[in-house]
Amino acid sequence: MKELKVDLVIIGGGLGGVACALAASRSGLTVAMTEEYDWIGGQLTSQGVPPDEASWVEQFGITASYRALRDGIRDYYRRNYPLTPTARAWREFNPGAGSVSRLCPEPRVSLAVMEAMLAPYRSSGRLTVLQPFKPVAVDVDGDRVRAVTVAHRDSGQQITLTGRYVVDATETGDLLPLSGTEFVTGFEARSDTGEPSAPTEAQPLNMQAVSYCFAMDHIAGGDYTIDKPNNYERWRALRPSFWGANQLSWQSPHARTLETVTSAFTPNADDDPMAVVSDQRLTPGDDDLWIYRRIAARRNFVPGTYDSDITLVNWPLLDYCDGPIFGVSEDEARQHLANASDLSRSVLYWMQTEAPRPDGGVGYPGLRLRSDVTGTIDGLAQAPYIRESRRIRAEYTIVEQDLSYAVRGERGAVHYADSVGVGMYRIDLHPSTGGDNFIDVASCPFEIPLGALLPQRMQNLLPASKNIGTTHITNGCYRLHPIEWNIGEAVGMLAAFCLGKATTPHAVRADAGLLSEFQTLLTSQGMELRWPDVVGY
Repeated sequence: MKELKVDLVIIGGGLGGVACALAASRSGLTVAMTEEYDWIGGQLTSQGVPPDEASWVEQFGITASYRALRDGIRDYYRRNYPLTPTARAWREFNPGAGSVSRLCPEPRVSLAVMEAMLAPYRSSGRLTVLQPFKPVAVDVDGDRVRAVTVAHRDSGQQITLTGRYVVDATETGDLLPLSGTEFVTGFEARSDTGEPSAPTEAQPLNMQAVSYCFAMDHIAGGDYTIDKPNNYERWRALRPSFWGANQLSWQSPHARTLETVTSAFTPNADDDPMAVVSDQRLTPGDDDLWIYRRIAARRNFVPGTYDSDITLVNWPLLDYCDGPIFGVSEDEARQHLANASDLSRSVLYWMQTEAPRPDGGVGYPGLRLRSDVTGTIDGLAQAPYIRESRRIRAEYTIVEQDLSYAVRGERGAVHYADSVGVGMYRIDLHPSTGGDNFIDVASCPFEIPLGALLPQRMQNLLPASKNIGTTHITNGCYRLHPIEWNIGEAVGMLAAFCLGKATTPHAVRADAGLLSEFQTLLTSQGMELRWPDVVGY
């Protein structure tokens, strides 16, 4: 068995893991980061989800390194793609002109930019990236992790990673049960959290739906119909009690009002990319599903570059609610993931063969699965889009009443003395394995407290993804791309700060002087700890 010793071990190469590795490496630490899929970047790449961001993302509310990522994506397009003069001059260029976000790129472009950001540290030997590896065992001594053993996804080769700090940046908090770290899953009881939207009793297996996303384009006159998926008839007939229609339909609950609404679907609408409204304050953006998460708008590019727009399918139709993918046996988890992928294929097959068209016909056989965009053989994303993780029992748990606009109003979210960053998104919970409809709550622009990044007991294990001290409810707004990045970056800098000061993360939070010094360091690196005077939505 091979062994690698470094200052910092990061298990998981999603957005939080990448930001953590970047921050720790630039701070002078030796770092090992693992990732179980072929691409680093998590929800932005292997899961295939364009970034969900706050309305003010172009002005403030993100870290300097996340802004460098966004700027790098736009620069990559300008350097390498045949853009129209209008698109090239567009300062806030949106390659897909998706209505969900002001920046909707292809996953491979995001991947290329993140790889470039990490490249100097990999070249110097300061950062080692191991792919595709996943954790299989953790060696613990009391309240400290001594080592993590990871295994190659395909060969089974094992490597033992030893570090002075260990970061769990996995999508489902995989190190928490392996290390015996105390954690929570699912829905907490209102008696425990005081949250207005919580149930009276805890529901540990009630979690947000997972989804297998996919990319597609539309070639008029073509027939790219896939084979009929497994269990298609079952998914075709599925009519959740709260849906108001069959799940495989253009109808679904409106996330904010819960009314059953009908979405448009207009492949290759001849729209002006610069006219698309991408502002979640005004609209969720899902009125037309084709434009919603579009990642290549052909009118941004020189005529003839694209035969079609490319759109990323991450819609309510894909939400798999039959059961969770952790907290159950491995066989059950594997079956749920297989079922979720069958559902996604069924959505595509339904669109190709039975979906009603405005002209009175049915089916869009010209819809073509773009496996080249997702980097897979089967055409689905490499990884399921996971909205909810195991969460540490933290020194401080963020609750709904800390940031709900209905509770806080014009006062804004609670200010945390130990803030290590900021974020903003509505509390956005998708239908769940417990049979819940959408839970969508207006939020105030909020802060990220250091206390939510500290396990109550473990001393050198830190979270850097969706596994921080949130609840089922507040995870709904702390799970998005720029916030996960901010969390990972803060954790990477925290590990370096503690090693440099011969102190501990818990001591930093407990000591006003150390905390102030750490926060000064964060701001010097372009991390925002407070919001300007803006109102939530």
